[in-house]
Amino acid sequence: MIELPEIHGADAHQFQEDILPRREPVVLRGLIDHWPAVSAGREGASAAARYLAGFDAGGRLETLFGPPEIEGRFFYNDRLDGLNFTRKSRTLGSSLERMLATRGQERPQAIYLQSVPLADSVPGFGQHNAMPLDLPGAAPRLWVGNRLTVQTHFDLKENVAGVVAGRRRFTLFPPDQTPNLYPGPFEHTLAGPPVSMVRLEAPDLDAHPRFAEAQAQARVAELGPGDALYIPYFWWHHVESQDDFNVLVNYWWNDAEAGLGSPFDVMLHALLGLRDLPPHQKDAWRVMFDHYVFGRNGDPLAHLPPAVHGTLGAHDERTRRQVRQILLENLARQAGMHPPGGR
Repeated sequence: MIELPEIHGADAHQFQEDILPRREPVVLRGLIDHWPAVSAGREGASAAARYLAGFDAGGRLETLFGPPEIEGRFFYNDRLDGLNFTRKSRTLGSSLERMLATRGQERPQAIYLQSVPLADSVPGFGQHNAMPLDLPGAAPRLWVGNRLTVQTHFDLKENVAGVVAGRRRFTLFPPDQTPNLYPGPFEHTLAGPPVSMVRLEAPDLDAHPRFAEAQAQARVAELGPGDALYIPYFWWHHVESQDDFNVLVNYWWNDAEAGLGSPFDVMLHALLGLRDLPPHQKDAWRVMFDHYVFGRNGDPLAHLPPAVHGTLGAHDERTRRQVRQILLENLARQAGMHPPGGR
Protein backbone atom coordinates (compact mmCIF):
# COMPACT_ATOMS: atom_id res chain seq x y z
CA MET A 1 0.00 0.00 0.00
CA ILE A 2 1.04 3.58 -0.70
CA GLU A 3 0.73 6.40 1.82
CA LEU A 4 -1.18 9.35 0.39
CA PRO A 5 0.67 12.66 0.06
CA GLU A 6 -0.22 15.37 2.55
CA ILE A 7 -0.56 19.13 2.25
CA HIS A 8 -0.72 21.41 5.26
CA GLY A 9 -2.41 24.78 5.02
CA ALA A 10 -3.97 24.34 1.59
CA ASP A 11 -6.01 27.34 0.42
CA ALA A 12 -8.62 27.84 -2.30
CA HIS A 13 -6.10 29.01 -4.91
CA GLN A 14 -3.73 26.10 -4.35
CA PHE A 15 -6.60 23.63 -4.51
CA GLN A 16 -7.97 24.96 -7.80
CA GLU A 17 -4.65 25.60 -9.55
CA ASP A 18 -2.45 22.75 -8.28
CA ILE A 19 -4.32 19.98 -6.48
CA LEU A 20 -7.52 19.61 -8.51
CA PRO A 21 -5.90 19.47 -12.00
CA ARG A 22 -3.77 16.49 -10.94
CA ARG A 23 -6.88 14.32 -10.20
CA GLU A 24 -4.91 12.46 -7.55
CA PRO A 25 -6.13 11.98 -3.96
CA VAL A 26 -4.37 14.02 -1.30
CA VAL A 27 -4.73 14.54 2.44
CA LEU A 28 -5.46 18.15 3.40
CA ARG A 29 -4.16 18.27 6.95
CA GLY A 30 -5.91 20.72 9.23
CA LEU A 31 -8.15 22.07 6.46
CA ILE A 32 -11.17 22.49 8.78
CA ASP A 33 -9.31 22.90 12.09
CA HIS A 34 -11.02 26.26 12.55
CA TRP A 35 -14.53 24.78 12.66
CA PRO A 36 -16.43 25.08 15.95
CA ALA A 37 -17.77 21.59 15.19
CA VAL A 38 -14.22 20.22 15.18
CA SER A 39 -13.52 21.90 18.52
CA ALA A 40 -16.59 20.18 19.93
CA GLY A 41 -15.49 16.88 18.39
CA ARG A 42 -12.13 17.09 20.11
CA GLU A 43 -13.92 17.45 23.46
CA GLY A 44 -15.48 14.04 22.96
CA ALA A 45 -18.53 12.23 21.62
CA SER A 46 -21.05 13.86 23.95
CA ALA A 47 -19.87 17.37 23.09
CA ALA A 48 -19.94 16.61 19.37
CA ALA A 49 -23.45 15.16 19.61
CA ARG A 50 -24.69 18.19 21.59
CA TYR A 51 -23.23 20.50 18.97
CA LEU A 52 -25.00 18.69 16.13
CA ALA A 53 -28.26 18.47 18.05
CA GLY A 54 -28.23 22.24 18.42
CA PHE A 55 -28.88 22.54 14.66
CA ASP A 56 -31.45 19.73 14.42
CA ALA A 57 -34.44 20.77 12.29
CA GLY A 58 -36.48 17.88 13.72
CA GLY A 59 -37.06 16.03 10.46
CA ARG A 60 -36.93 12.28 10.09
CA LEU A 61 -33.82 10.90 8.41
CA GLU A 62 -33.00 7.52 6.93
CA THR A 63 -30.75 5.69 9.37
CA LEU A 64 -29.01 2.34 8.84
CA PHE A 65 -29.10 -0.23 11.63
CA GLY A 66 -27.00 -3.40 11.63
CA PRO A 67 -27.07 -6.19 14.23
CA PRO A 68 -24.03 -6.66 16.49
CA GLU A 69 -22.89 -9.77 14.60
CA ILE A 70 -21.95 -7.76 11.47
CA GLU A 71 -19.35 -5.92 13.60
CA GLY A 72 -20.10 -2.62 11.91
CA ARG A 73 -19.45 -3.93 8.38
CA PHE A 74 -22.36 -3.04 6.13
CA PHE A 75 -22.60 -5.53 3.26
CA TYR A 76 -24.81 -8.12 1.57
CA ASN A 77 -26.22 -11.11 3.39
CA ASP A 78 -24.58 -14.49 2.88
CA ARG A 79 -26.88 -15.38 -0.06
CA LEU A 80 -26.38 -12.00 -1.76
CA ASP A 81 -30.16 -11.67 -2.14
CA GLY A 82 -30.48 -9.05 0.60
CA LEU A 83 -28.50 -6.78 2.90
CA ASN A 84 -27.14 -7.34 6.39
CA PHE A 85 -28.72 -4.12 7.70
CA THR A 86 -32.08 -2.35 7.73
CA ARG A 87 -33.14 1.22 7.00
CA LYS A 88 -35.38 3.09 9.43
CA SER A 89 -36.73 6.61 9.69
CA ARG A 90 -35.43 8.39 12.81
CA THR A 91 -34.81 11.95 13.97
CA LEU A 92 -31.25 13.17 14.24
CA GLY A 93 -31.58 13.48 18.02
CA SER A 94 -32.88 9.93 18.40
CA SER A 95 -30.07 8.47 16.30
CA LEU A 96 -27.42 10.45 18.18
CA GLU A 97 -28.74 9.16 21.50
CA ARG A 98 -28.68 5.57 20.25
CA MET A 99 -25.09 5.96 19.02
CA LEU A 100 -23.90 7.44 22.31
CA ALA A 101 -25.52 4.57 24.19
CA THR A 102 -23.38 2.03 22.29
CA ARG A 103 -20.06 3.50 23.45
CA GLY A 104 -17.85 1.01 25.24
CA GLN A 105 -19.82 -2.01 24.10
CA GLU A 106 -17.69 -4.83 22.72
CA ARG A 107 -20.08 -5.63 19.85
CA PRO A 108 -22.49 -2.72 19.52
CA GLN A 109 -25.39 -2.38 17.16
CA ALA A 110 -24.15 -0.57 14.05
CA ILE A 111 -25.88 2.79 13.51
CA TYR A 112 -25.23 5.09 10.56
CA LEU A 113 -26.74 8.36 9.38
CA GLN A 114 -25.48 8.83 5.84
CA SER A 115 -25.58 11.60 3.25
CA VAL A 116 -27.77 14.01 5.24
CA PRO A 117 -28.13 17.36 3.40
CA LEU A 118 -27.01 19.96 5.92
CA ALA A 119 -29.06 22.81 4.48
CA ASP A 120 -32.33 20.90 4.92
CA SER A 121 -31.79 18.83 8.05
CA VAL A 122 -29.10 20.65 10.05
CA PRO A 123 -29.65 24.28 8.98
CA GLY A 124 -27.11 26.78 10.24
CA PHE A 125 -24.28 24.26 10.54
CA GLY A 126 -22.78 25.30 7.22
CA GLN A 127 -22.81 28.99 8.11
CA HIS A 128 -20.92 28.31 11.35
CA ASN A 129 -18.54 25.80 9.72
CA ALA A 130 -17.51 27.17 6.34
CA MET A 131 -15.48 25.20 3.82
CA PRO A 132 -12.33 27.28 3.06
CA LEU A 133 -12.03 25.90 -0.49
CA ASP A 134 -14.00 27.21 -3.45
CA LEU A 135 -16.14 24.26 -4.56
CA PRO A 136 -18.83 25.60 -6.94
CA GLY A 137 -22.11 23.76 -6.71
CA ALA A 138 -21.02 21.56 -3.81
CA ALA A 139 -23.56 21.28 -1.00
CA PRO A 140 -22.33 19.79 2.31
CA ARG A 141 -23.65 16.46 3.58
CA LEU A 142 -23.38 14.95 7.04
CA TRP A 143 -22.32 11.39 7.94
CA VAL A 144 -22.55 10.22 11.56
CA GLY A 145 -22.07 6.74 13.00
CA ASN A 146 -20.38 4.56 15.56
CA ARG A 147 -17.53 2.15 14.75
CA LEU A 148 -18.31 1.23 11.12
CA THR A 149 -16.83 0.02 7.84
CA VAL A 150 -18.13 1.34 4.52
CA GLN A 151 -17.43 -1.13 1.73
CA THR A 152 -15.19 -0.13 -1.19
CA HIS A 153 -17.20 1.89 -3.73
CA PHE A 154 -16.87 4.83 -6.09
CA ASP A 155 -18.83 8.03 -6.69
CA LEU A 156 -19.40 9.79 -10.00
CA LYS A 157 -18.43 13.07 -8.37
CA GLU A 158 -15.43 14.93 -7.06
CA ASN A 159 -15.31 14.82 -3.28
CA VAL A 160 -13.73 16.68 -0.39
CA ALA A 161 -14.46 14.91 2.91
CA GLY A 162 -13.64 16.55 6.24
CA VAL A 163 -13.43 14.68 9.56
CA VAL A 164 -15.24 16.47 12.40
CA ALA A 165 -15.07 13.86 15.17
CA GLY A 166 -13.36 10.50 15.56
CA ARG A 167 -10.67 8.94 13.38
CA ARG A 168 -11.10 7.44 9.92
CA ARG A 169 -8.90 5.26 7.77
CA PHE A 170 -9.37 5.62 4.02
CA THR A 171 -8.13 3.09 1.48
CA LEU A 172 -8.35 4.26 -2.12
CA PHE A 173 -7.89 2.57 -5.50
CA PRO A 174 -7.55 4.32 -8.88
CA PRO A 175 -10.24 3.74 -11.52
CA ASP A 176 -7.96 1.45 -13.56
CA GLN A 177 -8.14 -1.09 -10.72
CA THR A 178 -11.86 -1.69 -11.33
CA PRO A 179 -11.29 -5.17 -12.89
CA ASN A 180 -9.21 -6.18 -9.85
CA LEU A 181 -11.85 -5.08 -7.33
CA TYR A 182 -14.59 -7.51 -8.45
CA PRO A 183 -17.56 -5.10 -8.50
CA GLY A 184 -20.94 -6.38 -7.35
CA PRO A 185 -24.25 -6.11 -9.19
CA PHE A 186 -25.36 -2.76 -10.61
CA GLU A 187 -29.06 -3.13 -9.82
CA HIS A 188 -28.87 -4.51 -6.26
CA THR A 189 -26.46 -2.27 -4.37
CA LEU A 190 -25.89 -1.19 -0.78
CA ALA A 191 -26.56 2.51 -1.31
CA GLY A 192 -26.41 3.51 -4.99
CA PRO A 193 -23.08 2.79 -6.70
CA PRO A 194 -21.81 -0.80 -7.02
CA VAL A 195 -19.40 -2.00 -4.35
CA SER A 196 -16.39 -4.28 -4.42
CA MET A 197 -17.16 -7.84 -3.37
CA VAL A 198 -13.71 -8.13 -1.75
CA ARG A 199 -13.62 -7.62 2.02
CA LEU A 200 -10.48 -5.61 2.80
CA GLU A 201 -10.31 -6.88 6.36
CA ALA A 202 -10.11 -10.50 5.13
CA PRO A 203 -9.60 -10.75 1.35
CA ASP A 204 -10.14 -14.18 -0.18
CA LEU A 205 -7.46 -14.33 -2.86
CA ASP A 206 -8.60 -17.78 -3.98
CA ALA A 207 -11.96 -16.32 -4.94
CA HIS A 208 -10.55 -12.92 -5.98
CA PRO A 209 -6.96 -13.51 -7.17
CA ARG A 210 -6.65 -10.25 -9.09
CA PHE A 211 -7.20 -8.29 -5.90
CA ALA A 212 -3.50 -8.79 -5.11
CA GLU A 213 -2.72 -6.28 -7.86
CA ALA A 214 -5.27 -3.82 -6.44
CA GLN A 215 -3.67 -4.17 -3.01
CA ALA A 216 -0.32 -3.18 -4.49
CA GLN A 217 -1.91 -0.01 -5.93
CA ALA A 218 -3.93 0.93 -2.83
CA ARG A 219 -3.44 4.39 -1.29
CA VAL A 220 -4.09 4.78 2.45
CA ALA A 221 -4.53 7.67 4.85
CA GLU A 222 -5.39 8.11 8.53
CA LEU A 223 -7.46 11.22 9.26
CA GLY A 224 -8.38 12.84 12.56
CA PRO A 225 -10.58 15.79 13.50
CA GLY A 226 -9.82 18.83 11.35
CA ASP A 227 -8.28 16.83 8.50
CA ALA A 228 -9.81 16.45 5.05
CA LEU A 229 -9.28 14.26 2.00
CA TYR A 230 -9.72 15.03 -1.68
CA ILE A 231 -11.15 11.97 -3.47
CA PRO A 232 -11.22 12.39 -7.28
CA TYR A 233 -14.04 11.29 -9.57
CA PHE A 234 -14.46 7.50 -9.80
CA TRP A 235 -11.70 6.66 -7.32
CA TRP A 236 -12.78 3.63 -5.31
CA HIS A 237 -12.65 4.20 -1.55
CA HIS A 238 -13.09 2.08 1.57
CA VAL A 239 -13.74 3.88 4.87
CA GLU A 240 -13.24 2.64 8.41
CA SER A 241 -14.60 4.74 11.28
CA GLN A 242 -12.26 3.83 14.09
CA ASP A 243 -13.91 5.34 17.18
CA ASP A 244 -17.18 4.83 19.00
CA PHE A 245 -18.57 8.09 17.63
CA ASN A 246 -17.60 9.58 14.26
CA VAL A 247 -18.73 12.63 12.29
CA LEU A 248 -17.77 13.57 8.74
CA VAL A 249 -18.95 16.33 6.40
CA ASN A 250 -18.36 15.94 2.68
CA TYR A 251 -18.79 18.07 -0.43
CA TRP A 252 -19.67 16.46 -3.78
CA TRP A 253 -19.60 18.20 -7.13
CA ASN A 254 -19.27 17.33 -10.80
CA ASP A 255 -17.38 19.68 -13.08
CA ALA A 256 -18.66 18.07 -16.28
CA GLU A 257 -20.93 20.16 -18.47
CA ALA A 258 -24.54 20.04 -17.30
CA GLY A 259 -27.08 18.15 -19.37
CA LEU A 260 -24.85 15.35 -20.63
CA GLY A 261 -26.91 12.59 -19.04
CA SER A 262 -25.77 9.52 -17.17
CA PRO A 263 -22.71 7.50 -18.25
CA PHE A 264 -24.36 4.53 -16.51
CA ASP A 265 -27.24 4.74 -19.01
CA VAL A 266 -24.74 4.71 -21.87
CA MET A 267 -23.07 1.65 -20.40
CA LEU A 268 -26.39 -0.19 -20.06
CA HIS A 269 -27.15 0.57 -23.70
CA ALA A 270 -23.67 -0.68 -24.68
CA LEU A 271 -24.27 -3.90 -22.75
CA LEU A 272 -27.49 -4.31 -24.67
CA GLY A 273 -26.18 -3.45 -28.12
CA LEU A 274 -22.46 -4.32 -28.14
CA ARG A 275 -21.44 -6.89 -25.57
CA ASP A 276 -22.96 -9.93 -27.28
CA LEU A 277 -21.83 -9.12 -30.81
CA PRO A 278 -19.40 -11.53 -32.52
CA PRO A 279 -15.79 -10.75 -31.55
CA HIS A 280 -14.83 -9.30 -34.92
CA GLN A 281 -17.78 -6.89 -34.79
CA LYS A 282 -16.89 -5.79 -31.25
CA ASP A 283 -13.35 -5.11 -32.41
CA ALA A 284 -14.68 -2.86 -35.15
CA TRP A 285 -16.90 -0.94 -32.74
CA ARG A 286 -14.03 -0.57 -30.27
CA VAL A 287 -12.19 1.32 -33.02
CA MET A 288 -15.26 3.48 -33.63
CA PHE A 289 -15.60 4.39 -29.94
CA ASP A 290 -11.89 5.14 -29.64
CA HIS A 291 -12.06 7.34 -32.72
CA TYR A 292 -15.34 9.25 -32.23
CA VAL A 293 -15.97 9.17 -28.48
CA PHE A 294 -12.54 9.06 -26.83
CA GLY A 295 -10.65 10.98 -29.52
CA ARG A 296 -7.68 8.62 -29.53
CA ASN A 297 -6.69 9.74 -33.04
CA GLY A 298 -7.14 13.47 -32.71
CA ASP A 299 -10.13 15.37 -34.09
CA PRO A 300 -12.21 12.80 -36.05
CA LEU A 301 -13.99 15.57 -37.98
CA ALA A 302 -11.01 17.71 -38.96
CA HIS A 303 -11.35 16.61 -42.60
CA LEU A 304 -15.02 17.67 -42.85
CA PRO A 305 -16.53 21.16 -43.12
CA PRO A 306 -18.49 22.16 -39.96
CA ALA A 307 -21.75 22.34 -41.92
CA VAL A 308 -21.85 18.55 -42.27
CA HIS A 309 -20.65 17.52 -38.78
CA GLY A 310 -24.20 16.70 -37.69
CA THR A 311 -24.57 14.70 -34.49
CA LEU A 312 -20.85 13.86 -34.56
CA GLY A 313 -20.00 17.51 -34.01
CA ALA A 314 -20.27 19.78 -30.98
CA HIS A 315 -23.54 19.40 -29.10
CA ASP A 316 -25.77 22.12 -27.71
CA GLU A 317 -28.98 21.50 -25.80
CA ARG A 318 -31.03 21.45 -29.01
CA THR A 319 -28.76 18.78 -30.53
CA ARG A 320 -28.94 16.69 -27.38
CA ARG A 321 -32.73 16.80 -27.43
CA GLN A 322 -32.70 15.63 -31.05
CA VAL A 323 -30.32 12.75 -30.30
CA ARG A 324 -32.36 11.67 -27.26
CA GLN A 325 -35.53 11.76 -29.35
CA ILE A 326 -33.92 9.47 -31.93
CA LEU A 327 -32.82 7.09 -29.16
CA LEU A 328 -36.27 7.10 -27.56
CA GLU A 329 -37.93 6.24 -30.87
CA ASN A 330 -35.43 3.49 -31.67
CA LEU A 331 -35.70 1.93 -28.18
CA ALA A 332 -39.48 2.12 -28.32
CA ARG A 333 -39.55 0.23 -31.62
CA GLN A 334 -37.13 -2.40 -30.27
CA ALA A 335 -39.34 -2.85 -27.22
CA GLY A 336 -42.46 -3.24 -29.38
CA MET A 337 -43.93 0.01 -28.11
CA HIS A 338 -45.38 2.97 -29.94
CA PRO A 339 -42.59 5.51 -30.45
CA PRO A 340 -42.98 8.87 -28.65
CA GLY A 341 -45.24 11.16 -30.62
CA GLY A 342 -47.09 8.20 -32.19
CA ARG A 343 -44.76 7.90 -35.16
